[in-house]
Amino acid sequence: MPPLLRDLIRPYRGSLAVILLATLVQTLMGLALPWPLKIILDNVVANHRPPAWITFWFPMVGGSTKAHIAAAAGIMVVLIAVVSGIAFYVASYMTERVGQGIGNDLRVRLYHHLQELSLAFYDTNRVGTILSTLTTDVQTIQSFASTSVLNIFTDALTLVSMVIVMLLLRWDFALIALAVTPFLIYFLVHVNKAIKTATQDVRTKQSDLLATLQEGLQSIEVVQAYSREDYEDKQVEEVSKQTVSAWLKTRRVSALLSPIVSLIVAVCTGLVLWRGALLILAGTMTAGALTVFLSYMARFSQMTNTLAQVSVGFQRVTAVCDADNVIPERAKPTEPPPFKGQVTFENVSFGYDPEVPVLRDISFTIGAGQMVGVVGPTGSGKSTLVSLIPRFRNVGGGRILIDGGDIEDYTLHGLRTQIGFVLQNTVLLRGTIRDNIAFGRPDATDEQVAEAARLANADEFINRMPNGYQSLVGDRGSTLSGGQRQRIGIARALIRNNPILILDEPTAALDAESEHLVIEAMERLMAGRTVITIAHRLSTLRDAHKIIVVKDGVVVEDGTQEELLRLDGVYAELHHLQFDRPA
Repeated sequence: MPPLLRDLIRPYRGSLAVILLATLVQTLMGLALPWPLKIILDNVVANHRPPAWITFWFPMVGGSTKAHIAAAAGIMVVLIAVVSGIAFYVASYMTERVGQGIGNDLRVRLYHHLQELSLAFYDTNRVGTILSTLTTDVQTIQSFASTSVLNIFTDALTLVSMVIVMLLLRWDFALIALAVTPFLIYFLVHVNKAIKTATQDVRTKQSDLLATLQEGLQSIEVVQAYSREDYEDKQVEEVSKQTVSAWLKTRRVSALLSPIVSLIVAVCTGLVLWRGALLILAGTMTAGALTVFLSYMARFSQMTNTLAQVSVGFQRVTAVCDADNVIPERAKPTEPPPFKGQVTFENVSFGYDPEVPVLRDISFTIGAGQMVGVVGPTGSGKSTLVSLIPRFRNVGGGRILIDGGDIEDYTLHGLRTQIGFVLQNTVLLRGTIRDNIAFGRPDATDEQVAEAARLANADEFINRMPNGYQSLVGDRGSTLSGGQRQRIGIARALIRNNPILILDEPTAALDAESEHLVIEAMERLMAGRTVITIAHRLSTLRDAHKIIVVKDGVVVEDGTQEELLRLDGVYAELHHLQFDRPA
């Protein structure tokens, strides 16, 4: 049994035992169902002497005549139905309970694992595909656990029990009835392989469809701005047609299952009927015994197999759970002490592909409380460089120190709780303004939230909103302007009061008025902290203690703005492009 499945089942072992017991009772009742008819045929119609287990019922019906035997058979039918119904209810409810529990546990476990994965995983996997695994594949496994597992238990127990009873009735006749079993197994194995392959294609196409829909809706503003609705329609239509085609292919294969199984069982039933009739004519078999055999044969064709689709869903879920893009921690990482803020890169290298380095032999030191700018041409590795500090990605070589301690010696949680972020496009989550400001510090009081908003120049526009801090921000902050979102992001960083702050040019996309308010808020935010800012507007670096210039993954220059301008190198060229353009 796969470790993941074993872990999911472990908390429900008691419930599974109840399900197994109830299923066993239900199976026994199913086996007993044709026996009242056997009693009627053999002991009422054919006048055979009833065996001891039938005479046991005579005191309950008040006699031993044929009418009493028929009454006993009728009581057996009712009792079988009652016991079977109770067992079915218990098994169905408990199976649903286990299925829902396993589905919930798997979904939560999968989402927890997704949050632990490094950004490298998301660089190579579409969000829509991940969502498909979280929803469709988990739902398939949950449905299997809550419905199909009961059928499989029942079918397995019924099959074994029927074979035992048939062998006890007449072993030679049972062998005739079971003669087609190897052919049946061979067919089921091969058809299920085909179903599994086809289902894998369906799941892939469903993931592509969900990813296409999700990306199209997320980009709706761009789509409408460029009048590309028709193109997006065609994209969705094409992927949707591929999904339909994959489903039909799966159905073409799976639709063969029932009729061919029925045909194989029918051939076997024909043999049983022919041989049984001869034995009855010879007086070596009763009509009731033949009826029991035929009843059991009919059960064979009702047994279906749903394992192929579940296997595909489980494979996809396991693939995500086994993804090794988790940022590794030491065997016994420690909680970092309160940082003062000195950051040191020692011969740091990194590559998304180990064979293609993005950063090479980076070394520099940022003093505690200093403001340092990171600049360079587009694609030079600036964002990658700063993403290594909170360990969104692990270095490929060298090491990064904070206050002299290797960041890989610390827990990820402890490291990241001491680093604040304000990005170029602040991402707000669906919820209230208060929730978003307190996102990094859920225990913050209303007063602390309001103070952070005031320092971020956000309290004025928040108080003008109908519900103030309880106003909903919409999907990704759609109800707020760019400047308002940035000030919420600054308030979010302020409330955490981190000693180290990473900025990705928060003013790059703002108008003059919003930029003034955001810069004023940022000055309060940066006071007394180590600040590392990716700068696109070089005017924001006038007060920087140091500027690090990155080009082609290498630090080519570093120093103050005046020193770099005198150097007349890469930074001076970037500066001239921004400030010395002809009017």
